[in-house]
Amino acid sequence: MRVLLDSHTLIWAADEVARIPGAALTAVRDARNDRLVSAATIWEIAIKVGKKRLPLSLPYRPWMDQVMADLCLTLLPITLDHAERQSILPNHHADPFDRLLIAQALVEGVPVVSGDVTFDAYGVTRIWD
Repeated sequence: MRVLLDSHTLIWAADEVARIPGAALTAVRDARNDRLVSAATIWEIAIKVGKKRLPLSLPYRPWMDQVMADLCLTLLPITLDHAERQSILPNHHADPFDRLLIAQALVEGVPVVSGDVTFDAYGVTRIWD
């Protein structure tokens, strides 16, 4: 199964794994899953680290390289289809990074590993509890 990791899921999987509940942790750790990380997520984390709003266990690049390798993540680029889908989403969620993840999940037909219940308003399949 292909799954898309939300930013908090990615951060917690690397630095605070105890915060991830059972079903979500299974999805993150199952080697049979194709675990995707959005280009939007790596950008969002970089922005927050650069603004000193997000401490990581390592500096940004070594941290990202390590988490990509440890979780065997596949980078999901942002395509024109993703951007277009995001542009027509209803305004249930104001965060532009989350809106892009929602659009990517809908276009790609993949569930999102996320604790953000606002995703549910878009009909996204969400793995968490």
